[in-house]
Parts: sequence; C-alpha cells; structure tokens
Amino acid sequence: MVHRRPQLIARAAALAALESVAAPAFVLVTGPAGVGRTALADEFAARCEGARRAAGAPWETGRAGGVLAQLGGADGVVIVDDAQWADLESLRTLVSTVRHDRDARSLVVATCVSGDHRVPAAALELLHRAATTTVRLEPLTAPETGELAAAHGVLLHPSMAERLWRHTGGIPRHVVQLLAEVPRSTWARFDPDLPAPAAVAARVREGLASCSPEARRLVEAVAVLGPGTAVRDAASLAGVDGDVLPLLDEACAAGLAEFAPHGLTEAGPPDAMVRAAVLAAMGPAAAADAHRRAADLIEDPVRRMHLLVAASPVPDAAVADRLDELAAERAAEGAWGVAASLLSDASRLTDDRLKRESRLTRAVDALIGAGDAFAAAALVPEVESLRETPLRNAVLGYLAIVRGRAAEAETRLGRAWGLVNTGREPDVAALICQRYVLHSLSRCRAEDLVRWADRAISLVPADAPAAVEAAAIRGLGLAGSGRPDEALAGYAELAERVQHGAQAQRIQMGRGWLNLMVDAIDEARVDLEIAVPTTFLGGSTRISLWARGWLARAQFLAGEWDGALRTVAEAEPLLDRSGIVLAGPLLAWTAVAVHALRGDWERAEEALRRADAGPQDYEIMRVPSCLARAQVAEARADAAGVLRALRPLTMPWAGGSIDEPGLWPWADMYAHALVLEGKTADADAFLAPHERLAARRGRVSARARLGAARGRLLGTQGDVDGARAAFDEALELLEDLPLRYDLARVNFAYGQILRRAGKRREADAVISAARDVFAALGAATYVARCDRELKAGGVHVPRGRGFGELTPQEEAVSQLVASGLSNREVAAELFLSTKTVQYHLTRIYAKLGIRSRAELAARRRS
Repeated sequence: MVHRRPQLIARAAALAALESVAAPAFVLVTGPAGVGRTALADEFAARCEGARRAAGAPWETGRAGGVLAQLGGADGVVIVDDAQWADLESLRTLVSTVRHDRDARSLVVATCVSGDHRVPAAALELLHRAATTTVRLEPLTAPETGELAAAHGVLLHPSMAERLWRHTGGIPRHVVQLLAEVPRSTWARFDPDLPAPAAVAARVREGLASCSPEARRLVEAVAVLGPGTAVRDAASLAGVDGDVLPLLDEACAAGLAEFAPHGLTEAGPPDAMVRAAVLAAMGPAAAADAHRRAADLIEDPVRRMHLLVAASPVPDAAVADRLDELAAERAAEGAWGVAASLLSDASRLTDDRLKRESRLTRAVDALIGAGDAFAAAALVPEVESLRETPLRNAVLGYLAIVRGRAAEAETRLGRAWGLVNTGREPDVAALICQRYVLHSLSRCRAEDLVRWADRAISLVPADAPAAVEAAAIRGLGLAGSGRPDEALAGYAELAERVQHGAQAQRIQMGRGWLNLMVDAIDEARVDLEIAVPTTFLGGSTRISLWARGWLARAQFLAGEWDGALRTVAEAEPLLDRSGIVLAGPLLAWTAVAVHALRGDWERAEEALRRADAGPQDYEIMRVPSCLARAQVAEARADAAGVLRALRPLTMPWAGGSIDEPGLWPWADMYAHALVLEGKTADADAFLAPHERLAARRGRVSARARLGAARGRLLGTQGDVDGARAAFDEALELLEDLPLRYDLARVNFAYGQILRRAGKRREADAVISAARDVFAALGAATYVARCDRELKAGGVHVPRGRGFGELTPQEEAVSQLVASGLSNREVAAELFLSTKTVQYHLTRIYAKLGIRSRAELAARRRS
C-alpha cells in the first residue's frame, strides 16, 4: 500500500521539532542536497495558516531585498527555502525582525544546504549565527530507504533496500529519481548494477567536459578502480606522468573525485552514483578496455576478478573457471558473501548449460550461508526453473530451513538424498548431510543430528567445508543425547585444527552453546562473544545470530539484563535484514523475560509479538516462543497461563532433546504451575522423570530448578522437612554458579512455603534475600511480590491493632483485590487457596464496613 505522505518518512521528529518552536524564533533547517529540506518546509507551511514562502537562487544573491519582495513582509510565519542563496539585505531584515520586533511574532524557517563549497560564506555565517533553533536532517537509513520505496509503489526486500541505500547515500531525492527511472524488474534481481540518476549523470557529463584531457583520464581511472584507489595505480592506468596532484585538484573541484580521509595516497569517486555515471560516460568499449588493463595492476585476486568480469561482455570460459576456483577457495574459508558474488559472475560468463546452472545454484547456497536469505529467495524462481538435481534440492532445502519452513525442508532434502549418488558425487552428498544436520538441530533431534553429521564427515576429507560445518554442530547433538564430555573433547580437537576464518566462528558458537548447556556460563560467554562478529572473511550472519541469541541468554542467567537487552537490540536489525527467521524467537525470548520481570508490559508484549512472528514449524522456534509466553504469565503470577503456554511442550511432537536438562528450562516452570493450580499428583508424576534425567546427566542448574519445584510440592503437601531439604539442596547447588535470577527465584518459592507453614521469621529472611537480588536486577514485578509476602508475614509489623485495622495478610489481599485481581489470581500471587482468600475478603469487608470489590477499590483510592 502506498504511503500517503512519502515526504514525511523518517521526518516526523524533525516536523515535531518545527511545530514545537514558539515565535519569535529563527529556525535553520540544514542538511545535504536532496535530503528533503524543501519537502519538510512545504509540509510545515501547509500546517501553518497564512504562512508565506520565498526561495533563494544563486543568480539572485546580489539582488538586494529580493527575498523580502517575494514574501511581502517579515512578520508571521515565513519560510525561506534555499536561504543560502538569499540576498544579505533580506536575511538581515528577517533576523532583526525576530530579534527586535516582538509584536511581529515572526517565526522564520530557513532551509540551508550543507556541504556545498559554492555557498557564499557571509550568508552561511549569518544563518548559523542567527538561528535560535537548528534542525538537522540526516540521510535515510537502509530500512527507511525501503519504506520510501514502498511509499512510491516499489517493494524492495531488505538486501535490495540496503543496496539502493548504499548507492544513493540515503538521499531521498536520488532514491525517488532512481525508483522512477529504473525498470521495475531490476529491483527483483539479485545483484544489479544500478545507474546514476539522470540528474547526477548530466552533472557528471558537464564536469567531465570541463576537465582537461589528463584530468578526465585520471577521473576515469579512479572510477574504474573504485573507492580506496592508490593514487599511484590511478596515475598508471590513466597514463599520467609527473605531478598528479594538480590533476586530482581539478577532478575534486569538478566533484568527480575526492581524497581518502587519511591522506593524499588514496583517492576515489565521491559516491557510487558518480562512479556509475563516469563509467557510463566512458562507453562500453572504453570501460571494458580500462577494466582489463586495471586488472593487471591489482594484486587482490577477488578484486582483480571483478575487474575482469566488468571487462567481459560475452561468456568467457577461462574467466568463469577462475571465478569458480576462487569462489571454492573463499567458501572453504567460510567467506560465503564473496563466494556468492564470484559464483554469480561465473554463472553469467558460462556458456555450458550444466555448469551455468550449477554455478547459479551454488551462488544461492553461498548467499544463504552469508546470511542473505532475501537475496537468495529473489533467485528462487530462476533456480526452480532449472532441471532437478540433488544440489538444487539441497540448496532450496537449506533456504527453507533458515526461513523456518520445516515441512518444505523435509521434502526438499528428502528429494535431494533420494537423487544423489554418493559414489559419483560425494561432495554433494556431504552437503545434503550437512543440511540434514541443521534440519535435525532445528527439530531438536539430537540422535538424528549426530547420525547425519557422521555421514557428512565420512564422505569427504576432514577439511572440506561440509565436514567442518557438520563437525561444528555435531557436538550439540552429542550433548543433546547426554554425551557432553565427548562433545567438549570434540570441540577441543576441532578448535585446535581450525583456528582461523569463518569456520572457526561456527566452532566457537557451537562450543559456547554447549558450555551454556553444561552450566559453564563464563566460558560460554567468552565463546559466544567471539562468535558474534561477522568479520571472519565475511563470516556467517546465521551463526552470528545464534551466537547473539545464546549470548543474550547467558547474560540473562548471569543477571546482566541490560547487557542482554543490548545484545538482542543489536541483533534485531540483522535479523530483519537477513530474513533468517529461525533465530528470531530465541532472541525475543530473552527480551520478553527481562521486560516482563521488570514490569514493562508494553515492551514485553512487543517482544512477544516478535517471538510469535512468522512460521513456527521448527521446534527451535516453538520452544522459545512457548517459554516467552510462560515467562509473561509467571511474572503476572498466572499459573494457569503458564500451563497453557507450556502445554505444547508436553505434546507428542515435543520429543527429542527438548527435555534434555540444561537446554530449555521449562520443566520446573511447568511443575511450579501445576502445584500452584492444586494439581499436586500431576506435578509429582511430571517431576519424577525429569529429576531422574537431570541427576543422570549431572546438570547442576537443572537439578536446582527441579529441586525448588519439588520443595514447593512437598511444602504444599504439608511435608515441611522434606521441603526444607529440597530447597536447601537447590540453594547449595546454585552456590557456585553465577545464576542470580535462579537463586532469587528459588529463595522466593522457599519463603512462600515457609510462610505458609507458619515459619514467618525464617520466611522473612529468605524472602528478603530474594528481594535484594530481584531489586539489583530491576525485577520490579518480583520486588513487589516480595514486599507483599513480607507484609503478609507480618514479622516487622507491630502487634496490638485497633478495631477495624487489617492484619498484614488481609492488607495484602485487599491491595491485590482492589487492583482488579480475581480471587484465583490473588491466591496464586500470595500462594494461598482461593477459600483462604475468600475468608480474608469476608473479614476485610466486615472490618471496613463495605460490601463489594468496587467499594474496596474506592476506599483504597481515597
């Protein structure tokens, strides 16, 4: 749907700033050419009744009073567009009116371009000195560029929006011009060469015509070689001898080149549009010849091959083969983004149909590996039109996995495995197995994961990408099937063997995830922090997202909640841009937990919507979504809501490693909720197998969490000594772990049981300990609950109440009822039976002389 006001995209804050200014005032709106200063001024003028407008022009700067003549006066709301070209007499009159004529109530809004060396210094100085308020407009971001395109009826996937943003520098004028000038089919392609807007191309042609022949050749050389070009190489390509600096000065003055920020040894085009315009002005033959000659000057093999591609207008088998070889080298290092570009170029330069199709398919596979699912999806129609091969199906299955489509992935991979001949195509077979490893990981099927990983490793050499990637994930399957020591040993051997490149990123992420499962929180954080950056020769966005998801979880468990929220916030743009929905719920789960525990319900619900967005075919998406909903319910003391949220995890589909202790902390939450709902027999039956498995696996944190649930169950059943033993053991298990939230949670449940058993002083001490930790974490919801528990216990309350005063527990009940909670919700909050709540409520009514909940609420407000 087309946006009604494209000119306001990303400009709401600037418009609000203008509308908040009170007259008299002189407001300066500044920003680079094309950024939208005029559009903002137009919108503001439309909202101001009686606003008068004028515009400066370069040829009228010497026309004294010209702008004032356009305005017809200096009072009221006055808009002066392009004020940098206004005559000084008019500007001085406007400034003086604002400063000295208070009765005129003048509000002057002047727009002024920034970064233009042609602007008269006197006007620029006066505008900045006179401004009482300055509104600076910045270029659009990549998402805002996509929003602007949508407002003009062109829907761009995030990768293409980012490409357009980089090409235009985020300048709205250039974005809109290209959207109008470029055929719409271009925007659906993977890697198009974008031209310069017609206006930029015309300006560049004029600049080239104004240059000397030597300066023009230098400009063309800089455009061919691109940003960060060594001046020495540009001079050599241009055939320029002697002092090159005067020629570069000439090129810079024409706006066709600029020096690098760090000195005079490097230069480049001012932006991608100027570069495209210069290359277009050279003509295809001259540009191809220059690119071919430039390739001989460049040492970097990837850059050299890109230059040769630009010099090859027709298929070239030799260049295509070299591109393929280089892509394989980069893929082996894990530089999938580079490999994708090389393979795409190789496909275009290949005549042989089978090779061309294979290279295109592998380019899509590399795009997915690089974390650009949107760009890969843009090529799906073309790939699906190719003949069916095991590789084609494996690649499409891979894309289905990262997009969270389990059923489609199952079908695609099944077809691939059914078609492949492992003897003739061991590398393709290993690739299919490695895709099955990811599929099994996402299905939480640990045994299947190990089996497919072993197949992949057996089919190809140990250093082949498919083998290394399978081995990097195999440890998670081992841990998920109860063999963490074997997994850790495997990671140690693998990390010793693969120490560099993007494959090392996979190993770090896998080991960090494993360390989190076995309670090695500090080690997990180190590994995951190392795995987050994607600077490993391009790295993997998918791996980075998983690393961020588990790093946020480690930070949450360790009580570093602000850090956890920062990690999630930094990951979200990457998640949106990549289209890798698989990792979304994991990231959102931590954000939901922090916001819910801090009582920020609006943000918790927003994060919950992110957790539930998109398909939920894979268990690795369903489980954190269920846990996120359960976290909100538990923070609200809604035991029934916890059961509803987690019940899907008790269904037949939720097999595999979902119950593996230390992986997904859901069993204790479910058991606590069963007890709070009075389903003690169900809780006992549910807890027993989980407790046995946690003990067998030796998972300390899982034993502690389940022990607290067992303590709550025993306390509810009246076995106070058994409850004490269970809670004390849980606290002892947590003693050497940095799990601050778990420690507070166990103490809180322990205190509730002690208070219910009448051990008020002991309960007071335990709940106070819990409160201190919750307060340090900022867990406002639990701090309030601790305060109510402490008040209900009445240890610090003086005895000897007068007639009509409430007991501490009656006070706690009345406060919750007055806030709108039902008797059932109050019972869950205070760990009482609903009958006890009703009993207290009856006594409260009698003491206060009221008869309804509404009267109670009104009484407490008064």
